[in-house]
Amino acid sequence: MNTFVSSDSYPCLYIVATPIGNLGDISARAVAVLKSVDLVAAEDTRHSGRLMQHFGISTRLTSYHDFSGDSRLESLLEKLRQGQSVALISDAGTPLISDPGYRLVVRAREEGIKVVPIPGPSALTTALSVCGLPSDRFIYEGFLPARQGPRLARLNELATEDRTLIFYESPHRIVACLQDMQLAFGAERYTVICRELTKTFETIHGDTLAGLLAWMTADDQQQRGEFVVLVKGAEAVIDDGLDAESRRILAVLMEELPLKQAAALAAKITNGKKNELYQVALQMRGDE
Repeated sequence: MNTFVSSDSYPCLYIVATPIGNLGDISARAVAVLKSVDLVAAEDTRHSGRLMQHFGISTRLTSYHDFSGDSRLESLLEKLRQGQSVALISDAGTPLISDPGYRLVVRAREEGIKVVPIPGPSALTTALSVCGLPSDRFIYEGFLPARQGPRLARLNELATEDRTLIFYESPHRIVACLQDMQLAFGAERYTVICRELTKTFETIHGDTLAGLLAWMTADDQQQRGEFVVLVKGAEAVIDDGLDAESRRILAVLMEELPLKQAAALAAKITNGKKNELYQVALQMRGDE
């Protein structure tokens, strides 16, 4: 394992946090590093170009994102090998937190290239600091799967987790995400929505999942922007003996059928007991 003492000497790879909305949140150190390096690797050069222009940073930009090929990765590593300094930034917040950069950091450390963090804004920690949910123990899940089946399966696996759960979500999936959370966690699970953090229309709103869905579907404006969703951990582990796949099947059937019919059909599919599945369905819906 390579161990380094952080400093602002180079050559090295800097991982630089940038604002998630309010440009005033950038650190003086971040600006100084972006001005001093030989190259800035950005997720979107057009987006980052506006940030650089605002702070009078003239350093050359190059594109680096999740879809960059091996040749772009090797090009950045070669510059580092030659003694140049490179700063990695994402569109907003801290790189690698649901943003590109993992492969680059791994390869740089494997080759003994110093990797220096320039800490700063992160939607994850920003939301956690204001949500009013327990912050001593939490799980960051990032973005859930786009398709409902895998999304419900993952949520069902987390249904009994007692730590605060944190998710990122996009505007076109936020309502579907909350609906599936209601199926998996129950309608009464307390949840906080943080929307457009640090921006003009910042919104922080907490309620039960049923209440959040009613609030959001009643106002299309609340479905716009970037979201952090924070869910209170389960009060107690639900010891119903039901495996994750059976819970997923039951949750899908509950979307299309009355509760009793969903439980009966789930019992046939899984060879489970109808009455037990019905009780689990009540728990998932939040009736018990």
